[in-house]
Amino acid sequence: MDVPFTGRPTSAAAQAVLTFWFEDTKPYQWFRRSAQFDQTVRTRFGAMHEAACSGRLDVWQSNPHHCLALIIVLDQFSRNTYRDTPRAFAQDKQALAIANGAIRRRYDQLFDRKEKAFFYMPFMHSEVLAVQEKSVALYKARLPGTMNVPYAIEHRDIVKKFGRFPHRNKIMGRQSTPTETAFLKAGGFNP
Repeated sequence: MDVPFTGRPTSAAAQAVLTFWFEDTKPYQWFRRSAQFDQTVRTRFGAMHEAACSGRLDVWQSNPHHCLALIIVLDQFSRNTYRDTPRAFAQDKQALAIANGAIRRRYDQLFDRKEKAFFYMPFMHSEVLAVQEKSVALYKARLPGTMNVPYAIEHRDIVKKFGRFPHRNKIMGRQSTPTETAFLKAGGFNP
């Protein structure tokens, strides 16, 4: 059952995010391009996303489960809500800062493998090589043997080679280099 978002950072609102992400949807839906799924996220969580972007849900950082919900709203729901626009990546720094704080408080250690992976996802989405290195280290150390490790390495290697994600260039209004264009035309990473 959907709990309407009242604009306040309630426990029920945070739980609605976690229930939707980990119970109502399947893992293949999280990373696959789907207009229908994106619309579902926009409809159900658009107001909550705006509240999170403006810092009105920052109190969720003081609770491990609520903090995970906040990271998902800022990191994952941004991509669904604003796919193919610069706003899809606008909250990446905010999500990364919250994830860093959560890891310092060892919140990630309280969750199963599937949930834990989302504490590290903001690191994988960064275009800063040092952050990408931390992403690989986190996944290798805390989720060894999962499919997250090769994806983290792939993301890191792209940023290492290009200094950014070439698939974001058009969306961000950036000029692609000939090497980036060749990489994308050859089927390079393009979610």
